[in-house]
This record gives sequence, C-alpha cells and structure tokens, in this order.
Amino acid sequence: MRLCFLVEEQYRHDGMPLEVIHQLRAWGHQVDVVWPGRSLIRISEAIQAGSHDAWVLKTVSGGPGLTLLEAAASVGLTTVNDVRAIRGVRDKALAAVIARSKGLPVPVTYAAARPEEFAEIAEAEFPLVVKPADGSSGRAVRLVATPDRLLDPVDAVESGGAAGPGGAGGGLLIAQPYVPNSGTDLKVYSVAGELYATERCSPLHPAHAVRERQVPLTTEVARITAEIGDVFGLDLYGVDILLGPDGPVVVDINDFPSFRQVPDAVARVSAAVLDLARRGTRGREASVREAAREAFAGEPVREAGREPEPVSEAVSVAGLPTPPFAVPSVPRANWPAASMGGGR
Repeated sequence: MRLCFLVEEQYRHDGMPLEVIHQLRAWGHQVDVVWPGRSLIRISEAIQAGSHDAWVLKTVSGGPGLTLLEAAASVGLTTVNDVRAIRGVRDKALAAVIARSKGLPVPVTYAAARPEEFAEIAEAEFPLVVKPADGSSGRAVRLVATPDRLLDPVDAVESGGAAGPGGAGGGLLIAQPYVPNSGTDLKVYSVAGELYATERCSPLHPAHAVRERQVPLTTEVARITAEIGDVFGLDLYGVDILLGPDGPVVVDINDFPSFRQVPDAVARVSAAVLDLARRGTRGREASVREAAREAFAGEPVREAGREPEPVSEAVSVAGLPTPPFAVPSVPRANWPAASMGGGR
C-alpha cells in the first residue's frame, strides 16, 4: 500500500509514529512522510494527485497537519482517523459537549477566554482543573484550589513555555470540577476495536509514585471506552479515565496517542493502520454502536459499591500473539464497505 504520514516537529524523534513508519516500510509498503511544520508542501499537487491509499496524522492540537488531512479528505481520500472524528476531540470544549450529550461520564465543563472569568463559578465547585481547550500532552493543566488562585502564573515548563495566566497563547480555556482520586490516571488505548488499560501518574499529582504498567480492564471502563469510539467515530485513540467516588469519569480523549504499555504496540498499530487504510475508518454508514452492543451483550454492569470483574477475553490482530486484557472488538466481518474519506 501507499501511505502518507503527516508528522509534526514535536514528534520527529518520537517512537510513535516513527517506529510504525519503519515497520510498514519493512513489510514492503511505501510510506511517505510530510513534515507540515518545517517543509514547503505543494499542497495542490500532493493532494489532488491522489497517489496514496490513506493519509495518517500525528500532530499537536492546532497544528497545520490537521488542515492538510482535512484537505485530503475533502477530495475523497481515506484518512486515519476520520478527520471529523479528530476535529471533534482536538477541541476539548467541543469534545466535552458531545460526550455529555451522549450520556458519557464527563465532568461539568465551563469555557472562558480568560482564567479570571471562572471566578463566577460557585466556590463549592472548587477546586477546578483548568486547561487549554486545544491542549495536549498535559500542557498547562493545573489544579486551582480557590477562586483567588485563578490568576496565579502558570509554570513555564508546565505550559510548554507559554507562561502566563492562561498558559496557552490566549486561546480558549476550559474548567472542570476536580474529581477526587488516588492520584493514578487510567489510560485506555483502542487499536481499531481492541482495548488495553494502563495506569500512570496523574499530571496533577506528580509526587505520587506510580509505576506505568498494563492493568486489567473492567467491563464498565471497556463499555465507556468503546462508546467513545462509537460516539466520536475514532479507530485509533486513547481515553484518560479517573476512578472517582461515583465511578469512572472521562477527563480527556486523544486521537493517535502513544500506545505506551500496549504489548507489541508497533506491530499492532501498524497492522491496524493497514486494515483501516484498506477498509476505511469509521466514516461509514453502519451503526457501529449496535455492533459494539452485540459484542458486549450479556456482560455484567457495575453495581453500586461493587467493582466489576476484570475482562480477560482477547482478540488477535493480524495474526499477532494475543495479549491479556484485550476485550472483544467489533467484528471486522460486520463492517460495511468503506466510504472513502466520508464522515459519520
């Protein structure tokens, strides 16, 4: 196959996606790499020519790569993930609205252009987690204990060099009430329908020692993560989940994340990219929601005060060894023919 990867400067030395690119080339596929932030691109010729079977994006939020991916989709080219799915999660304010409207467990979310505007929120809802609506990689995420701390300067390292009250170059900010938790984030990765749960230290609790590792995936968290893929139309994604006093809470969604701690991650993601390039991403007519419900039919639902049993069933990808903790994926045989570059 012929693939084009859009990779921004921030990821030029990153194992994901560079190792995936090397793996695909080793398998005999043609992979071109475009660096949107540091090269001249003859965009009309590159995209209109249609010389690639699919375009894949690994970029920062708000970076130029997404525009190029949207241009490719606009002329009918397949993209991984679907461009409208990416846009839906890159804007965290938009993502919060979409998720809550679909009944997903997302905190109440406020948006403002300046941090001082959050002082209008009732003090009982503090502490707040404040972050840029276009943020990524934990950039400029901070915990604000009381309204009088809203204008405290953001640490330059924390904000990626953009120190100041907003910490994100003047863009839109969002705020959500802090969810009490153990200081450990649960990161669940989806590789084209297969789910893997890992835990890591929360960026809000850097002093809390947590060994990053793969952990069992509960039925409840699996359902939430699968539903996110359905709602947003994502195929390769990650979800940050906190286990709060009232159950799991979704605090972030990322397209094409790092897939750290996923066993055989490079081979699995590479195989998924090829499969999605051939079949098309979730920009297709079928109801994946119904297929996902069938896949999880009959599994127990979490009862109040009780943790569900870990899910241990597994499904292999492209003949690779089956790891623990993967959950049943939406059977690919049930996917309809791809709608090239289309939306949901």
